[in-house]
Amino acid sequence: MQQHVLILENGEGNLELIAKLVRRAGLTPVGATSLTEGKARFSQKDAPETFLCAIVAYSLPDARKGEAIDFTVKSFIPTIATTESLDSAIRDKVLERDVVDYIPKENSQNYDYLNRLIGRLEKNKSTGVIVVSTNRVLRTKTVSLLQRHNFIAFECLTATDAMQCLSEHNNVRLVITDNTLPDMTGTHFVSSLRKAFSKEQLAIMGVAGGKGMLMSAHFIKSGANDFLRLPYCHEEFLCRVMQNVEYIESVEEIRRVANTDYLTGLPNRRHFFYMVTVQHQKLLENHALALIDLDFFKSINDTHGHDAGDIVLKAIAALIEFYFPDEIISRFGGEEFCIYMPSITLENACKRLEDFRKVVEAEVIQLPKTDIKVTCSIGVSGTHTQRVDKLLSLADKQLYAAKHDGRNQVKCEAPGASYQEQASLL
Repeated sequence: MQQHVLILENGEGNLELIAKLVRRAGLTPVGATSLTEGKARFSQKDAPETFLCAIVAYSLPDARKGEAIDFTVKSFIPTIATTESLDSAIRDKVLERDVVDYIPKENSQNYDYLNRLIGRLEKNKSTGVIVVSTNRVLRTKTVSLLQRHNFIAFECLTATDAMQCLSEHNNVRLVITDNTLPDMTGTHFVSSLRKAFSKEQLAIMGVAGGKGMLMSAHFIKSGANDFLRLPYCHEEFLCRVMQNVEYIESVEEIRRVANTDYLTGLPNRRHFFYMVTVQHQKLLENHALALIDLDFFKSINDTHGHDAGDIVLKAIAALIEFYFPDEIISRFGGEEFCIYMPSITLENACKRLEDFRKVVEAEVIQLPKTDIKVTCSIGVSGTHTQRVDKLLSLADKQLYAAKHDGRNQVKCEAPGASYQEQASLL
């Protein structure tokens, strides 16, 4: 992982302020107040590729005209340039170079933006952006800017190519398209994308020149999140890209929190039902659903405290994640967990769950003041049905039977019995 950020700033005060931002991002600042010192600090590192980026002042005591920026750019370090104020002449000189961005240090909001930008450079390494255009100059310029920000940029000449690229890469969060595509108009392309992806799943930015003022509303009405008129400003383009990607990520984070159990990190009950119905719209004939319940869990809370109970739940959740990595798992609430296993016979499912029960029984869980062991009871259903609630109901009856017959065991339904027959057996 790239953990270092090279900071070349004019003055100890500026250096320390930016170093604090870097440390807040979980990175290690390597600072200097002159180009000479910066070169020395940089050369001391055995692996220069460990630098995520460089934050460099345009004017330093021994580099008055951007020579420090030239040094870091030529050293293949993504470079963020800073200046003391917003000066159009200096801005133009900075943007002539292949910098990531340009930030005037004139107010606190600019430092806020710098903080976000540092964090983005790491995130962008796993974020895909598709650029769709037959205009080679536009496509090359746009891809170059995206790559400076560490985005994974994909170039496509047609809407069909872009759709294929989307199907092959699930890390794409933004599509940038112009309106003159060979197989369909850009607005038609946007409309087609919206049939497959909502605005919360995929951001789309339209770009157009000439009649751009007229095209903006057309793109937005067709489903685009944003629009940019050509020729675009370097900084505005990158700000818009960042805002659109961050919007998608924010929605993803809200969904993740809403669908995740806050204590164990496992999917919650609601997400469990969603995943089963989405991934398996038609339930297979061979499948199994298991309910796992910890034995005598109340006594753990009563004897060792609720913090100890939380430690136990986290430990069991970790075991479930490890032993059932490809199944749909969930914390259903309290001390109860659920596992759905598609494409498996009831016999094999029960064997896997019996092995898991033994693992739980042998596990030593470390509490702050002592070590304890726990056991679990498991009820399993493999009835052929298209209703998840039926599977759950029968698994719950088997779980009740396991508890009633002494706990710490796996109870599976009788092979071949129907749902009604299973109920009568209990």
